[in-house]
Amino acid sequence: MKRNRLLHAELSQVIATMGHGDMLVIGDAGLPIPFGPQAPQRIDLAVCPGTPALADVLDAVLSELQVQSTVIAQEAVDRNAGALPAWYPQSLGAAHQTVSHEDFKKLCGQARAMVRTGECTPYANIILVAGVTF
Repeated sequence: MKRNRLLHAELSQVIATMGHGDMLVIGDAGLPIPFGPQAPQRIDLAVCPGTPALADVLDAVLSELQVQSTVIAQEAVDRNAGALPAWYPQSLGAAHQTVSHEDFKKLCGQARAMVRTGECTPYANIILVAGVTF
């Protein structure tokens, strides 16, 4: 059995195979996930509204993924009076970028995988761009 925090086999496998610059999306229950042969891998963790919460999944993923930068929708910042939303990991130390929600959804098509959570907070979506550990 794994000793690290993240136990989900499919999610662990995606992280283990990511390279520098690859993108992993962690999204709310309503974020559309592209479908088709070129679509990102879909990892659906949603059980019911709020379970699991985006912040909990994000925390577990960050225990294993080296993150160079993040992307969130400007609408998430706007809904939080111009500040980063509460679910955004303040101690991450990675560069962050904001784009329109429409541009965010377009970027999702370039991700290696998209993780669907049970989060029901509008615009609670984040793209993690993999960094390197050296």
